[in-house]
Amino acid sequence: MSDYTPPKVWTWEKESGGRFASINRPIAGPTHEKELPVGRHPLQLYSLGTPNGVKVTIMLEELLALGHAGAEYDAWLIKIGEGDQFGSGFVAINPNSKIPALMDRSGPTPVRVFESGAILTYLAEKFGAFLPTEPAKRAECLSWLFWQMGSAPYLGGGFGHFYAYAPSKMEYPINRFAMETKRQLDVLDRRLAESEYLGGADYTIADIAVFPWYGGLVKGWLYDAAEFLAVHEYRHVNRWADQLYARPAVQRGRMVNRVQGEPSSQLHERHEASDFETKTQDKIGAKG
Repeated sequence: MSDYTPPKVWTWEKESGGRFASINRPIAGPTHEKELPVGRHPLQLYSLGTPNGVKVTIMLEELLALGHAGAEYDAWLIKIGEGDQFGSGFVAINPNSKIPALMDRSGPTPVRVFESGAILTYLAEKFGAFLPTEPAKRAECLSWLFWQMGSAPYLGGGFGHFYAYAPSKMEYPINRFAMETKRQLDVLDRRLAESEYLGGADYTIADIAVFPWYGGLVKGWLYDAAEFLAVHEYRHVNRWADQLYARPAVQRGRMVNRVQGEPSSQLHERHEASDFETKTQDKIGAKG
């Protein structure tokens, strides 16, 4: 382990290394002018199939599965590796330049919503679904939703960064964040040992928020770290993750704005429900 003495005043070195060095910077605001496309549906989503983006596409697909026609949406691909999130149109929706970002054009005045937890809550309240109204149940659901908001950065920006993306492997940060990630998995496992879903007996936005991160981790989708973290130990989390993944809306939501994995599992943009049928036919044709 090398010693490091922080300078008196930190300065930005553009060549900091790491997979995302080209898009990381210590300032906000747009870097270029670029308008966002607008489709024909009331809800316009600008996103990428990362865990944070998948939360919203799963939510929208679940709402449509319940029959909420007003949840029809256009999902536009934001290529964060190419800096799309710094275009002027995107920054106007999300000044934090992070996916996902949503525009609701169903009313006389368009409404912007950014941050995945805020989007889930907004949609749940708009359509009256996946968020309990009884005070105690609502509090439990929102507690787990906000647990995810506070915990996932340790998994993603902490463990995921140093384990998978940092320019060199460093023992201290990997050990530190692996320990915290396993503690979080234990928190979830204990909760799911006593409850079918995180909020209680019903499937809610808490499950939708937590699944892409922690469900994805135990399913082996994140950072190729399932063996390293011994995720098989968390049998209740695994039960819950399998239960959620069996939902057709979850499977569809995971496809939208996805740019990695098997081509048949990727739907770069989604504008109609029939877009999924086209992908299914492509998959059948490839097998044939």
